[in-house]
Amino acid sequence: MRIIRFIDEQGNTRLGEETREGSARVLTGDLYGQLEATGETAAVAKLLAPIEPTNIFCIGLNYREHAEESGVEPPTRPVVFMKPTSALAHPGDPIRLPACQNDEEVDYECELAVVIGKTARDVSESEALDYVLGYTCGHDVSARHWQLQFGGGQWIRGKGFDTFCPLGPTLVTSDEISDPQTLSIKTILNGQTMQDHTTGDMIFNVAELISFLSQDTTLLPGTVILTGTPQGVGFARKPPIWLKAGDEVIIEIEKIGRLVNPVAAAGG
Repeated sequence: MRIIRFIDEQGNTRLGEETREGSARVLTGDLYGQLEATGETAAVAKLLAPIEPTNIFCIGLNYREHAEESGVEPPTRPVVFMKPTSALAHPGDPIRLPACQNDEEVDYECELAVVIGKTARDVSESEALDYVLGYTCGHDVSARHWQLQFGGGQWIRGKGFDTFCPLGPTLVTSDEISDPQTLSIKTILNGQTMQDHTTGDMIFNVAELISFLSQDTTLLPGTVILTGTPQGVGFARKPPIWLKAGDEVIIEIEKIGRLVNPVAAAGG
């Protein structure tokens, strides 16, 4: 199933099954339980991120070629950081460049986002994918100075500004993606493809990540795991390429779709 969350013309937030652009077949029930079709079709006035995350776990340096372009050895264990849930941005919402950045070093990162569908703790790798509700496109926007120089050695500040976690447009349930390690993944900036790779290059695959994160740690339904980005990020280019006001960024993942966001100045 391809699930969207949206605001209808009456201002109600609803769940629906994606149909043609601008409308949806309305669903009722619990996203983490049972959903049923109502038989009603509704116009989509505003498309929202398909879930409201309960937590956002992120994995750094999880693609072999990205680790290489970053000049570091591939990690032997997953590199974990988090984004605050307030960083969420909806499809079409502007990514706002932080006023406290004082430079242009804001970068793009396309990522496969995994959504946990039921409470997971101490999960084995062999059972890990059973806990996945579905997958969507994620964008790990990164303010590199805050991430690498001004964050006291922690990444959360440079990764956690408002609008730095666009998600969407569609949640594709796990029954439609049997193997999350076979998907093409891209970033397209102003019509130019900047990142173009496959999730098969992950150092730690989705099942390994879920098992690792759930060790003595409860992953609640609605937990989002951003699984890392492939090579081609802006800071590794010569000269570097940074996001600027007026840009349009598209994150495209095979079988999921395209997440489109403009870029705006802090007060724009």
